Amino acid sequence: MVNLLLEYATKHHLVVEPGFAPKTVKWLLWLSETGELLDVVELGNTEQRNNRGQEFARCPDLQQQEMIAGGVTRSHFLVDTCDVVVLYGAGDDAKRLAKHRYFIHLLEQASEAMPELVVAARALHDENLLKRVQERLERSKARPADKITFRIGAITPVESDRWYEWWGQYRRSLQGGADSSARKMVCFATGEFTEPAATHPKIRGLADVGGQPTGSALISFDKDAFTSYSLDQSANCALSEEAAFAYRAALEELLANHSYRLAGAKIVHWFRQPLKREDDLIDILLGGSEAQEEAAAQAQAQRLLRAIHAGERPELIDNQFYALTLSGSGGRVMVRDWMEGSFETLAQNILRWFDDLSIVHREGNRLAEPPRFGAVVGALAREIQDVPSPIISRLFRCAVTGSPLPDKAMAQALSRVRADILTDSPFNHARLGILKATLIRKGGVSMKPALNPEHPSPAYHCGRLLAVLASLQRTALPNVESGVIQRFYAAASATPALVLGRIVRTAQFHLDKIRSENPGLAAWYEGRIADILSAIGDTIPVTLSLEEQSLFALGYYQQMAHDRAGKTALDQNTTTTEEVQP
Repeated sequence: MVNLLLEYATKHHLVVEPGFAPKTVKWLLWLSETGELLDVVELGNTEQRNNRGQEFARCPDLQQQEMIAGGVTRSHFLVDTCDVVVLYGAGDDAKRLAKHRYFIHLLEQASEAMPELVVAARALHDENLLKRVQERLERSKARPADKITFRIGAITPVESDRWYEWWGQYRRSLQGGADSSARKMVCFATGEFTEPAATHPKIRGLADVGGQPTGSALISFDKDAFTSYSLDQSANCALSEEAAFAYRAALEELLANHSYRLAGAKIVHWFRQPLKREDDLIDILLGGSEAQEEAAAQAQAQRLLRAIHAGERPELIDNQFYALTLSGSGGRVMVRDWMEGSFETLAQNILRWFDDLSIVHREGNRLAEPPRFGAVVGALAREIQDVPSPIISRLFRCAVTGSPLPDKAMAQALSRVRADILTDSPFNHARLGILKATLIRKGGVSMKPALNPEHPSPAYHCGRLLAVLASLQRTALPNVESGVIQRFYAAASATPALVLGRIVRTAQFHLDKIRSENPGLAAWYEGRIADILSAIGDTIPVTLSLEEQSLFALGYYQQMAHDRAGKTALDQNTTTTEEVQP
């Protein structure tokens, strides 16, 4: 995985040199060449509602251990937050003042390499100038945590390279110089002999899924148990400092531009050879583009597979996909899943995913729209935030690799389907699709999207029977408050033998009532009940397993949808007949 991240960083020309990192800056403090305040400029797309600012690709950057080396309170160089650089925001604590003074100190030190920096240092000493800057930031509704840099006349120091050599010397001074006795090892990522980095840079971009705002460590060893063979800290996974910064740059770029958040996890992915957005099946599957329709992934996968098989897209044949599911925990990056495979296999598996999830629409007259991945995850709980991260990563693996769905997903979906039925809520197509897909991928069970009168499972037909008995009751007693479903569904779906016989006997009274008003309809119901009882067999099952309860729910739903479609068609035919009568 790490070597592929290094390959990604190289192909995309990311800044991987230690001591540098891309940073997004919101504000620019513009000074004259003599240090007078000219303006405070908002960077980025100012017309955009959530303007993040402008990204500078090569900013000086210190890691956390460098920021606190020797017990000194330090700031970053050239780019830092508004509260540090210009003391913007409430509070006057000693730590913030110490960082502010250190920011100025760095400018004064670096002026040996870039004399213009003295102008900025003097300006930041001026309390009146700082007050004017603070007022302008307040009028612009800036936040203290927004990053700010400065321009002196026509020069923006962060875009210059004149301070690079000084910056390298400064960082080496924080590290106390090179250790000539340091043990050289083979780098796990490059295979070259190197002095392994003692600690690795932290990954930013996971704060909203459990990570730390300052970053989380992907590779770290901080316990006594990790000191075997005299290997301390990250020497247990030897990587050069350059390799560590390269994988950090790749992961942060992927998290910023190619990630999809679902509840407590983020999914990032990329391809060996970059693709156009419209060919990125994972992005379409996850709903990364708002312009995509729900069926776009399925349709695009079909088109791309046809193109591959016809030889029209040879560049896709050898392409590979890579996908990571990440979250944060206690300052560490949690790699919940890692997948890789061919693009052709990916397209086949995404097609299979939608085929397995396909289910008849609740109206019974068409198939429901293919659900987006987020809808599938959200179908497992009342709120999508309640879905555990491990379940999300398992479902994503199922979609991408064609593996079986976890039993826990079936149990949660079944629980939500049961709740929908008992509260007479509209059926959630994704929940029913999960039941169907889980049964198919477990093997041994054949499931169609719509009603299958020839299905071999008695549990499936028990669900069908309950649907017909409920319809019979509604026809006979349209104003009943507590119907068959509300009273008996939970018991019937678990122990059908104890419940269905009693409901069938009660149904005779409903049939008698309907027969007195509409003999033909009563005969139709009798025939339907007899057919289903015949499909169940000689004995109604006593108890149902989790899989059989899922079959019961699907039989109930598909029978309801089938009957609803028939009723709609009958109503339409009746209306048409009445319209043509003279």
